[in-house]
Amino acid sequence: MTLRTRTIAIALALGLLLGLGATSAQSQDRLTMRIATAANPADYHAGALYVFKEYLERAVPGRFNVEIYPSASLFQQGTEPAALQRGNLEATLLSAQDISRQVAPVSALTAGYLVRDPAHLCEIWSGDVGTELKSLVADEMGIQILEVFYLGTRQLTMRRPIDVQTPADLAGVKLRMPDSQAWLFLGNALGADATPLAFGELYLALQTGTVDGQDNPLPSVVVNKFYEVSQQVILTSHLVDGVLFAISDTFWNRLDASEQQIMRDASRAAALFNNLNRIRAEREVVEYLEGQGLSVVTPDVNAFRETVQDAYLNSSFSDTWLPGFVDTVNALEPRSACQF
Repeated sequence: MTLRTRTIAIALALGLLLGLGATSAQSQDRLTMRIATAANPADYHAGALYVFKEYLERAVPGRFNVEIYPSASLFQQGTEPAALQRGNLEATLLSAQDISRQVAPVSALTAGYLVRDPAHLCEIWSGDVGTELKSLVADEMGIQILEVFYLGTRQLTMRRPIDVQTPADLAGVKLRMPDSQAWLFLGNALGADATPLAFGELYLALQTGTVDGQDNPLPSVVVNKFYEVSQQVILTSHLVDGVLFAISDTFWNRLDASEQQIMRDASRAAALFNNLNRIRAEREVVEYLEGQGLSVVTPDVNAFRETVQDAYLNSSFSDTWLPGFVDTVNALEPRSACQF
């Protein structure tokens, strides 16, 4: 039994598949559902979409023709929101950054240290906070957010080891960040000297000392071999990111209530597949990097969180956030459904 099949079986055992709408396909036309993503076919995000497809095929045989287009083969990355809104695309994976361009309060979830870990990310989007955000997105964009897929947690790597416990210890450290106002703000809020640099130049910059360190999810450190020019991993966990499984209202409104529920259940099974695999892969990456000779240290994450959140709250970035949003999110504790 493959892991994908086991995930479906787990979902069934949890009672996610209720058999709703099982006879509707016999009397209704088959609906084509195109899902576009920039994810590589080997990525767990893409694999999760096939879990979603298989779930629907079992729940309502013959009702949906799900077509999955990975590697931005149907729509160029960044154009998917407009395609959903025009009704030219049925479903896709969107980032909080994508959505915040039209629904400003969602930008809070792009800030450093608001999301603590994958379980917290799940709780934000599956509870009352998520219900409010999803309603805003539905009203202002005409799309339905069904589920969040964990993308990764950004950590720091350094070309030379340094003793880091609090943001003050990063003073003077040239930290490579993407060249945008939001990313540079985050780098500076961490206490470092944020240095804009193209991703393609990063390996050489670490090798020569043009920069002292960089931030990325650890799987990217392995794929791009940054560990060859780094000696230390600092588990700051400063940005926990996800992508949101979104469906166009044009398509959603063609479904009856039971089919909409099955869509939610299918997306939950897909998220479970992605999240379990990605979390496991990140743990394995830490072990791999240690095996490559890098030291792995964990600083005082609470000290970093307090400093970075204060920086955001005292900046213009928080002007569009919902009142009390940070306090509400900070107080959330994941329920059992969000424990991975």
